[in-house]
Formats: sequence, structure tokens, C-alpha cells
Amino acid sequence: MAGGEAGHQAIAVSMSRPQILERVPAGAPHAVVLGMDSMQGLQTARILAWRGVPVVGVVSDGGHYAARTNVCDRVVVATGRAELFAFLEAFGSAAREKPVLVPCQDARVVNVSGARDLLAQWYRFVLPPPEVVELLMEKTLFYPYAQAHGFPVPATSLIASREQAVEAAALLRFPAVVKPGMRTTRWTEVTSEKAFKVDSPADLVSIYDLVGGAADVLIAQEWIPGEVSDLYSVNCYFSIEGELLATFVAKKLRQWPRQTGQSSMGIEVRNDEALDISIRLLSSVGYRGLGYVELKRDPRDGRHVIVEPNVGRPTGRSAIAEAGGVELLLTMYCDAVGLPLPEHRTQTYGQAKWIHLRRDLLSAGQAMRAGELSIADWVSTMRGKKAYAVLSARDPRPFLAEVGMAAGEILSRARGSR
Repeated sequence: MAGGEAGHQAIAVSMSRPQILERVPAGAPHAVVLGMDSMQGLQTARILAWRGVPVVGVVSDGGHYAARTNVCDRVVVATGRAELFAFLEAFGSAAREKPVLVPCQDARVVNVSGARDLLAQWYRFVLPPPEVVELLMEKTLFYPYAQAHGFPVPATSLIASREQAVEAAALLRFPAVVKPGMRTTRWTEVTSEKAFKVDSPADLVSIYDLVGGAADVLIAQEWIPGEVSDLYSVNCYFSIEGELLATFVAKKLRQWPRQTGQSSMGIEVRNDEALDISIRLLSSVGYRGLGYVELKRDPRDGRHVIVEPNVGRPTGRSAIAEAGGVELLLTMYCDAVGLPLPEHRTQTYGQAKWIHLRRDLLSAGQAMRAGELSIADWVSTMRGKKAYAVLSARDPRPFLAEVGMAAGEILSRARGSR
């Protein structure tokens, strides 16, 4: 692996690895975690490494808190597509056995899917066919497909111009939610929000004026009422042959920001309707690999509507499956390599929890100030079996770096306001 690595930078990892629980034979192929500079990338690297899988992490941002992890054999910085593929060719062609590629961000799924014939020379990976990746990832294709095939989705308008924003404002019921067809770098450069809740037609047009240039298409949908706890997620894994091998159902307890944010605490639950809808949806397109569907229960009629799918990658809450005893990511690795599958692949509904501690402190603090949550109630939700998104006593540096970065941002905003 010494040759052919010009154009990318390797970060030496000198810290000793934490004690690992051996689940794979010695000498098993590496897992190459693409997009490890993300919460789900860090979680993926930890889960696999702590089960005995040798891991190489690839990041585009060497300053990201996840790049401080001690679980990887190497952390490689590849800042562009050319650098990424130069590293993948060098590493894959030198490997004794084909490593397993694990893309952990949508952009990395697109990278791997678009170059699957080339990468298959050197790597194993499990993805749906290219047309399925495009269908489920591109929301402007997915929502019409779901409507045409009878899957429950909110009333939806696609907006590619200000004129269409005005038309959508006249058609939709309010409140509504506005989000990009795909979150790209253009979007994150303009806003850190995943979506915007709008309360009137005028608000919808104003939001288009604010962020319309950051996405090719915006999606405006009827807002489904209810609590955060009405949001359910289904994680699953379909084998290379399309067999459903593992599922895990959870729901949100809190999120940050509180109305349209990302999960800060989730808990495993049993919800057969959400599971059935998700499996029928993914099976209808001949799914392969890691899949995720988010749904919301409408309190007006009790039905579950699909919020969105995620394709071909671990999600932020994949780790709750592991905390609940379902070896979701190890199942993917073993299936790709041809090793015996893990024994633990069936959910037992033990109420495992997943916590992003920094976000949850913000969410819970705001709820306490509003009189909606007591300290005792918050403490009670922290009890029991759980997985943390970033915090880890075995791998402490990412959490310390995340807290430090967040504190720096707060100080910077405070100076700017003065």
C-alpha cells in the first residue's frame, strides 16, 4: 500500500485499540468506511472494529471530530473524487483479500454506485441496482413512485421555480414542510437545516426565496401533525440475493431542533404496521443492502405515512439496532465477505435507546424552559440499555473534539453578535 497514494493524506493512528469483542476470524478483510467524517461513519467504524473487523476510515475533512477515533488501522483524508478513487485503487489492488466498502453518506453511495463496475475489481459492497439507488435517493422520483404504487406519503408538490412555489402555496394545506430533493454541498453551504416548517402560503414563498437557489428542486409537503414520538424508523438489511436478513424498529423521543431537526434520542419499539410498509416498499424495487425508512403516524386517522427512505448506507440510528442486540452492520459485512451470519438478527423489543448527548441536552433544555419536561423525566429517559452517537469511554477523543468545536462555534457567534 506504499505506492499510488499521491494526492491524499494519511493520518497516523498511534493510539492502542480498545479491547475488542472478536466476532470474525483473524485476517478477515478490511472494511473501508467512506464518509467517516459523519456521525454514522464514526458509529460504523466503531461497531465493526469492536467486533474484530479491521477498519480503514476515509474522510474528506481531516479536522472532523470523527477523524480523532482510535478504532481505525488508518484514517485517510481524500478531499476530492479524484483523490478518493486514487486511494481506493491503491488500497484495493494491494489488499490480499477484497475489502468491504461501506459508504456512510449519500454522496459516497452515489460515488460507489456510479463506479460499481470499476470498484468491483478490488472491493466487495452490497448496494441496490443503480436505478433503485436513483429512485429512492432522488425524492423527486421517489414520491411520484410511492403515490403511483399505493404507498402512503403526504400530499406533495415539487418546486423548481418561484412560479411553482406560488402554485404549490395555493394547493397545499398548511402547515407544510419544505426540504431539498437531495441535501448537497450547495444546500449545506446555505443552511444547516434539514427542512423548514412553514405556516402559510406566504411563508412557503419566502422560504423558496431564501433557499431555492441551493437545490435544483424543493419538495413541499403537507405537515403531518403529532408529536416527535410519532416518528418511527425501520432499519433493515437485504442480502446480496435479496433475502431479508435483519430488521429493527425504533421511534424518536426527542430531536434537535425540536420541530424539524435530527434525532437526539430514540428508543426501540414494536410497530408492525411501520415494519410492513417499509418491507413492502423496499421489496417492491428489488432491494439489496442496508435500508432505512422513516415514517410518521398521523394522529388524525392512525395511518403511517412515509417521510423518506435512506439508501445503501448506515444511518445515524443504525447503532440502536446494535444496542438492542441486532447485529445489523456485522450481518452486512459477513454477507458481503461470505462468512457465517451473526446469530443475533432478531429484534427482541428490550427498549434499547440511542442518544446524541449534545443535541439531547439542547432539546431537553429547551423543553424544560417551556415547562414540557422535568429534570426527573429527562433523567428517567437516560436509564437502561443505550448506545451513544459520539460519546464513548473506549474512544473518547471524538466526543471531546465535538464538544470543543461546538463551544468554539458558540463563542464565535457570541463575538459576532457583539
